[in-house]
Amino acid sequence: MATRGKHRPMIWLAVGLLLGVVVAGFCPHAPLHASATDRFQTFAVATGMVDDGVEAIYFLDFLTGDLKARVLSKQIPPRFNAFYERNILRDFGVDPTKNPRYLMVTGLNDLRRGGSRLRPSVGVCYVVEITTGRVAAYAIPWDAQSHASGQMSSGEIILLDVNQFRTAAIRPQ
Repeated sequence: MATRGKHRPMIWLAVGLLLGVVVAGFCPHAPLHASATDRFQTFAVATGMVDDGVEAIYFLDFLTGDLKARVLSKQIPPRFNAFYERNILRDFGVDPTKNPRYLMVTGLNDLRRGGSRLRPSVGVCYVVEITTGRVAAYAIPWDAQSHASGQMSSGEIILLDVNQFRTAAIRPQ
């Protein structure tokens, strides 16, 4: 009787592994999307999705307020062929001489896209300005047809919304 109880944990482990393999085999596989963010002193960079299989790199210059995005073409050899820009100082109502402090990340959002050729990117770039306590969401006006054909494209990054997340303003140190 005592030897029979010793093997039960191993049996349950084997059953669990087998069930895990079976369930994983029948579940639909969702692609993983990773984004990267970094900053150095007065500059931030982030990557984010624009469309299926297409990614942008965003640059934010804290001193000038320039938010820029670049997208590589799918053509061989790959080159940056899509260029988008916006100055965000007015969006946040900040004075660049007052040392604004930014954070920047990207995320996915299933925005309504409509039937026009230009539509918002599936990825959203979120910029936070700490001294004003505001967050803004931005998207790229994306033209998938131009990108697929390797045409150059450019435009202004779209401001989706600005919202106050902190009510008390803080002073820069």
